[in-house]
Amino acid sequence: MKYTIDDFARLIDHTNLHADATEEDMKKLCDEAKKYHFKMVAINEVQSEFCAQQLKGTDIDTGAAISFPLGQTTITCKLAETKDALQNGANEIDYVVNLTQVRVHNWSYIEDEMTQMVKLCHDHDVPCKVIFETCYLTKAEIKQLALIAKKVKPDFVKTSTGFGTAGAKVEDVKLMKENVGSNVKVKAAGGIRNTDDFLAMIAAGAERIGTSSGVKIIETLKQRFEKDGINSIEI
Repeated sequence: MKYTIDDFARLIDHTNLHADATEEDMKKLCDEAKKYHFKMVAINEVQSEFCAQQLKGTDIDTGAAISFPLGQTTITCKLAETKDALQNGANEIDYVVNLTQVRVHNWSYIEDEMTQMVKLCHDHDVPCKVIFETCYLTKAEIKQLALIAKKVKPDFVKTSTGFGTAGAKVEDVKLMKENVGSNVKVKAAGGIRNTDDFLAMIAAGAERIGTSSGVKIIETLKQRFEKDGINSIEI
């Protein structure tokens, strides 16, 4: 598949999830998203209303992180937080699975949680992304989560929050892609800070990239395109 600069930009969820992010920081994030035509701004849920207002009239989404970054809230709490985000203008949702239940292999709980979250999002015509936090999981657990997602059909499964012990790995993206089926996409996030890593995640099967380094990545790609006299790259 061939990618132009804009195609690459539209793969990026432009991210600022810092606990001390100010309104000025959020405005900068949204302004950069508009300038580079990123797909989404990835933010903490409390920033939903402000960012939705900043992005009003554009095709850039406001993506709220739910039960972030630990995932250690009840299903009821996750649903309530999601409803609040949607009411305040969020139009994409990334939520963290209950890792305690994953680690004890309570797969029925995880499927119930995913089913309720996906239904709520889809009832509002909003994409739902399920964050695995792969750094804490075995390959078998990643595979089982992916198989549950194949059944439930969220829009994306996502590698990481960026706040765990490690972020996205190419082998985990491949494993997730191999097991979620054709109806679920993969988002790679966490530690993707340069263009080579960005391209490697896409080559591995990621169709969305969460990063706080989107501006740097796109500017580097622009330089490569100009140097090589090209207007697209095939991956």
